[in-house]
Amino acid sequence: MPAHRPIYLDCHATTPLDPRVLDAMLPYFTEQFGNPASVTHQYGWEAEAAVQQARSIIASAIQAKPNEILFTSGATEANNLAIKGVAEAYFAKGRHLITVATEHSAVLDPCRYLESLGFEITILPVQPDGLIDLDQLTQAIRPDTVLVSVMAANNEIGVIQPLAAIGQICRSAGVLFHTDAAQAIGKIPLDVEAMQIDLMSLTAHKLYGPKGIGALYLRRRNPRVQLAAQLHGGSQERSLRAGTLYPPQIVGFAKAVELALASLETEAVQTAALRDGLWQQLQVLEGIHLNGHLSQRLPGNLNISLAGVSGQALLLGLQPVVAVSSGSACSSAQTQPSHVLTALGRSPELAYASIRFGIGRFNTATQLEQVAAAVLETVQALRLADLAPAG
Repeated sequence: MPAHRPIYLDCHATTPLDPRVLDAMLPYFTEQFGNPASVTHQYGWEAEAAVQQARSIIASAIQAKPNEILFTSGATEANNLAIKGVAEAYFAKGRHLITVATEHSAVLDPCRYLESLGFEITILPVQPDGLIDLDQLTQAIRPDTVLVSVMAANNEIGVIQPLAAIGQICRSAGVLFHTDAAQAIGKIPLDVEAMQIDLMSLTAHKLYGPKGIGALYLRRRNPRVQLAAQLHGGSQERSLRAGTLYPPQIVGFAKAVELALASLETEAVQTAALRDGLWQQLQVLEGIHLNGHLSQRLPGNLNISLAGVSGQALLLGLQPVVAVSSGSACSSAQTQPSHVLTALGRSPELAYASIRFGIGRFNTATQLEQVAAAVLETVQALRLADLAPAG
């Protein structure tokens, strides 16, 4: 077993904090530690100025206005606020929502909760490549539909949905469009105007920012989206999300976004090249399946299934060399096969035998070569062990 730590290839679960982000955050822990809501002295003014600057940076990253950004504890809270908040605010208009079978549980679970209250939820299937059928979406919209929620980029298979086309369908039907862009921000271009997005959930820790901070984009014009607060107890964030704002995290979030946008194109090319190199090396394995669309996916994502190999045994064998997962970090301890992979039509056996590689900013070609060699060696050993006679 190597003495060094395993190579980290689980960047869809979380990313390491970029040292430049940490440098930006540090003064707000000890020197400029004020409460942004304390408007009667310098400490509060400093904190408020930092928060507003961060709000502007994050807004400009998605072509929004600063007053359309609400800070939350992460994308899970942003998803809950968007879905439950719209359902409550538009209760008189309709009680029907549409989402997709491959969504994160932070979208599916709030929808199931609303269903228990009497709302109707349509869960669209996906095609074998993970993309939704736009005709099915159009046909699913009803007069009482109030919201369509489709994630920008999938957290397991990296598939990027056609956001602009979905936005056009929703806008033409007079239905609000929400997207969970936790995995997409800083990885692909996002434009809420061009894509006609009404609500967008964001988080910092998928793009080398701190954990525990996220945001919800809430459109304020054409149309002005109504939202019912889900957390009460203060007038922060336009009275839509109570609670003291945390300037160190907010500043870190903005710095992470700023850095990601500055290198978005070059970083995408670099990570895609590493991913494609890994995929090429692994294709010598028999019974290997790529999960998700070949090209319409995040540049750092590679999700594979290996027929006849236990996914857990493979992960265990790879642990000394590489840190990867078999699916969403939010459900990696569950015993059920990935709902994303079964939605693609994968058998439970193939879904269990999956590995998600999340390649990031700090990975190198040498590391990926070591990982490929470890996968090939481990798979071969497991298959030989299965062929060995019992006793």
